[in-house]
Amino acid sequence: MKKNQFFIGIVVLILVIIFANTLSARDTKLALFLVTGLMLGYVFSRSRYGFAGSVRKIYFTGNGTLTKALLLMFALSIIATAGIHFGAVQKGAVAAFRAGEGDVVIPGSGFVQPASLATIIGGIIFGIGMIFGGCCASGTLTDAGEGEGRAWIVILFFGIGGILGTMAEPWWGESVFKKAGTLVYLPDVFGYIGAVLFSLLLLLLVYIIVRKYENKRQMEGTYIEEIYEEYQKPLPKTADYKFFSKETFHKFFVERWSFKTGAVLTTLIFVFILNTTGSSWGASGPYTLWGVWLFQKLGISFTNPALQGSVEAVNNGLMNHPVSIRNIGMIFGATIFMLTSGGFKFNFKFKAKDVLFYAIGGILMGYGAKVAGGCNAGALYSGIANFSLSGWFFLIAMTIGGIIGSRLYARIFPDARPVKVAKKQA
Repeated sequence: MKKNQFFIGIVVLILVIIFANTLSARDTKLALFLVTGLMLGYVFSRSRYGFAGSVRKIYFTGNGTLTKALLLMFALSIIATAGIHFGAVQKGAVAAFRAGEGDVVIPGSGFVQPASLATIIGGIIFGIGMIFGGCCASGTLTDAGEGEGRAWIVILFFGIGGILGTMAEPWWGESVFKKAGTLVYLPDVFGYIGAVLFSLLLLLLVYIIVRKYENKRQMEGTYIEEIYEEYQKPLPKTADYKFFSKETFHKFFVERWSFKTGAVLTTLIFVFILNTTGSSWGASGPYTLWGVWLFQKLGISFTNPALQGSVEAVNNGLMNHPVSIRNIGMIFGATIFMLTSGGFKFNFKFKAKDVLFYAIGGILMGYGAKVAGGCNAGALYSGIANFSLSGWFFLIAMTIGGIIGSRLYARIFPDARPVKVAKKQA
């Protein structure tokens, strides 16, 4: 732990606040998106929270603690969102897919989309990509903020995959894969109480599967406990505790938060986003814009009709694009935590073969997100939390893709395979 990093972290925080103030003078919404991104990045980094680990971690260690925390987050978000949706309907709001000109839209209902074969295919592609890339769409941002060189490679190729996926969207839109599907907003089928109960029952089913798998791995002796970095573990309690002490500093700035804490705090931020913006949380869209921006800077122009919306958004300025601002906020949120905790360091320890797989992972995630209509944040979390059947399709597909990716990864990198560990004596 490097204590001098704390002051650098405070300086970075002050600079981000100044940046937020500048954005607010132009558009208060931009500052709001930056702040929510900052919070998400800090929470994800401090609790080591993320979506890719829910598949990767349990596959390689048998430990489903992160997976169960995500299920808790889904459950809390579903209950909170039901109240928001129901309250909006009582005031005359309608779902986005039914809204006409002048209609008030239910917050977050824009993430209700058709559940189709494309959702499944895109989710599988995305799931494989997140294993090869070592993180998901949101996790890539926090990893980049933590100094992981790998993440910047993934970001570059995620953008390329997004460009390729955008160019292919017209074909997918006309294909049987998109047309063989249906748009289902669960409250239309079960009512709001029924939709909540139905969703919670599905989560319970997933929880049971996770617990059974954990038990199986424990019986096999391939279960590995979650390990905290030494400097992030709680300090021993002292008899003469003082508020102004290293113990207090460690508790407030360094000590790692649990996955459950990450789940609860992410839920609170998610609900805050829903209430303040009228929309939900997505993270994959800006990657395509960043890719277009980079290639334009290199002198490459895009004439493909499917990309014109992205080109216009880039030409309008990335600093005027709210979701890009939120993603940038996530990067800075992770950086601020790592600095204030004294654990920031750049990591470029990877081989040429690793770079190839990071690139493949990024491309697969970018392309898969376009095919499926979103990533782990938009298609999965916001889909399920906003009662879209497509979210459950994506969950199944992403998990399948994650398992396929993990098996391929274990073949290519044998050292990553689960190994038997000594069982604890009774």
